[in-house]
Amino acid sequence: MALHAEIARTLGMPVFFCEKASPWQRPSNENTNGLLRQYFPKGSDLRVHAPEDLAVVAAELNERPRKTLGWATPADRVEAFQRGGTI
Repeated sequence: MALHAEIARTLGMPVFFCEKASPWQRPSNENTNGLLRQYFPKGSDLRVHAPEDLAVVAAELNERPRKTLGWATPADRVEAFQRGGTI
C-alpha cells in the first residue's frame, strides 16, 4: 500500500501487512473478496462501472449481517461508533 505511512500518521495507528500467499492471516479480507466476486468476477476491471454502481454494491455489503459482528451489520457498527457507543 503506497500511502500506508501517511494513513498511519493520519489515523494515529500502525498499519500491518500480511505475508504473501498466507490467506489465513487475513480471513476478513478473503471473505470480503469472496463477497465482492459475487458481483465482480476475479480480474474484473472496476473502471468500467459507474461510481454509483460501486456504491450500491458497497451499501449492500455493509448492510449484510456478519457472524463475526454478532449478526450486526458493518453499517450498524459504524453508526454505533459515530454515536459514541461501543462497537
